[in-house]
This record gives sequence, structure tokens and C-alpha cells, in this order.
Amino acid sequence: MNSLSAHISWGKSASSEIFILAHQVVSELLYGLVFCWYHKAGWEEVFKPVSDTCTDPTGKTIASWPGNTETQVINLPIIDSLSPRPPFLPLAIPEDLAPRLTRLHGDPIVWWVGQILKYLLRPQEKTKKMLQDTMAKMGFKRPIVGVHIRRTDKVGTEAAFHGLEEYMAHVDEYYNGLELKQRVDKRRIYLASDDPKVFKEAQKLYPNYEIIGDPSIAKTAAVSTRYSDTSLFGIINDINMLSMSDYLVCTFSSQVCRVAYEIMQNYYQDATTRYRSLDDIYYYGGQNSHNMIAVLPHEPKRKGEMYVSVGDVIGVAGNHWNGFSKGRNLRTNQIAFYPSFKVKDKIETAKFPTYSEVHKAQ
Repeated sequence: MNSLSAHISWGKSASSEIFILAHQVVSELLYGLVFCWYHKAGWEEVFKPVSDTCTDPTGKTIASWPGNTETQVINLPIIDSLSPRPPFLPLAIPEDLAPRLTRLHGDPIVWWVGQILKYLLRPQEKTKKMLQDTMAKMGFKRPIVGVHIRRTDKVGTEAAFHGLEEYMAHVDEYYNGLELKQRVDKRRIYLASDDPKVFKEAQKLYPNYEIIGDPSIAKTAAVSTRYSDTSLFGIINDINMLSMSDYLVCTFSSQVCRVAYEIMQNYYQDATTRYRSLDDIYYYGGQNSHNMIAVLPHEPKRKGEMYVSVGDVIGVAGNHWNGFSKGRNLRTNQIAFYPSFKVKDKIETAKFPTYSEVHKAQ
């Protein structure tokens, strides 16, 4: 059994870090200590328990990570502080699934994390009814683009400000392409934000769009009221709506956006072309290194560009969305820009227990 005692955001609270660790050590999981900051009644009043048989945080032997095979309860820090760092942390995927995943999915780690999140976030009947009633009340209808605009505490600290028009430019682009293939009765978006003013701005500037969303959720998402039941159910609704959209426009610097994108993988065979991030590439908070492999060489054309040979491994720092990414060439140690199309993801794998091993351990 694993327990977590750290005060972190709900996006990270819902993260699959602990479940991945539990999967590797072939143990069950008690999950909900962090959640109590958002909902005093705990995780299991909102979502189904992760285990029906392992629900007690006490045990004869308790230790901090990594413990040993005899430890019944392992206390985990947040993933950023995990030491020693096991090889099966994201961005690693199970070795036995890798051959199929790499053929069928554009970003296997997103699919893998999405499956775990979908299991962790199985709603209780009351929660499921709340989600269904909200969708019906708001008139959720396809086609629809999910737009998540994170402001408040993120802007100026972890992320830059992006105006509504930046998001809507990509929404317009999506609908322009869709209308070439099918009839679109109405352009609509599901708008989620922690800034209530965005809703009035969208209605004023984009009258040709049907704006679906709830400004009251934005008000409860303010820093002063974020740790409340109302805010919790608001963000659950937002993530559900965003993940079920046909296309997602957001900033991957926001965990809400990344969680919605991860869950979206459950609704499409491959949803890796169904998003646009205005800032970061996809990442898993606290992940191991994200490396790319060069498939084409590159000779610098201007100052600041990287010398690249085929086969070079490049640690990614970020995509600048202008055709170039920034990173470190692990062969030359050069930090510079390189053409994004000349590299591909280096798929990391780890030996996870197979299902037969899990059954033997029970």
C-alpha cells in the first residue's frame, strides 16, 4: 500500500504517479490524503476506491520510499522529490506494450497515463449523475472545441499571458478545416477558465460562436476559493467537458489542460492531433528526461542553431512553435535550436509487472 502526504494541486493530486508506482511494486493503493484539502469527505465520496480490499493506511511495517518487498505501507513524496528515481516513471511505458503502442499511437506515454487516469477517476454514481446532468443542462453538442484559459496564479510565474484571440485563432483554424469536410450547423466551444471576465469577452468578440460554459466555475477557481467542494465539482465538470471535446486549445503549462488531454485518449484511437498548446509541449510533472533522436542531419544556417548528426540524442527544453525547438545535444553538449521535424521521440520503456506476475503476487 502506498500513501501520499503532500499539499499539491488537484491536477497533480489526480496524477497517476502513485498508481504507476503501485503497479510496479505489485501492491495496492490507498489514495485520498491529498484530496482531503479539496473535499473533506475524501476521495471515495466522489470517485470509486482504487481498491476494494486495500483501504486502510495503517500496517505493521511503514517506511518512506523506496521501502522493501516486506514493507506494507510506503510513504511517497511528490514525484519531483522522489529518490531514488525508478526507471518506470514517465515518460517510460511498459516494455511489453511498447511494440503495439508505438505502431498505433502518436505519443504512447499520453495513452498510457490516460488509461491509468481513466481508472483512477471512475466516478461514483452521484458524481456520474452530476456530470450527465451538467452536460444536458449546458447543451453539450458536437462539433465542439474545448478551450481552457488559465490565468490568476499561473500568469507571470509559471506561464505567459495569452489573449483570447490567440486561442480563438486556432479554434477558427480547426473549424475552417472541418467545414471543408462536413456541414457544420454551428461553431461552438466549451470555455473553461479561472477568469470570469473571459466569458463576457468571448460573447462580445465572437458572436458567431455558441459559447458553452459556466462563469460561476471560474469564480470558484480563484485562489481564495479553490479549496472548496464547489470548486472541486466545477473543475471535475470542466475536465470532463474538455476531454470529451473534438479538439482542445489550451496551454500545457496548466495541469488541468494536460489531464483533459490525457483522458481524451480514451475517446479516440489516437487523439495526438486533436489539440493545440499555446506554450509547452506535453509533459508529465516530475517526469524523467524527455529525449529525442535525430532522424535527419542539420547544418546551422544562423547563430544559435545546433549541429546535428543522424542518431544524436537531444534533450528537449521546449518547442518554440516556429519550426524550431530548443534542447541539448547529448553528444556535443551544445544547447541550441534545431528544426523540430528532424527529430522523433525516443521511446523509453521499463519492465512493468505483466498481469500474470500480478496474479502470482496476490
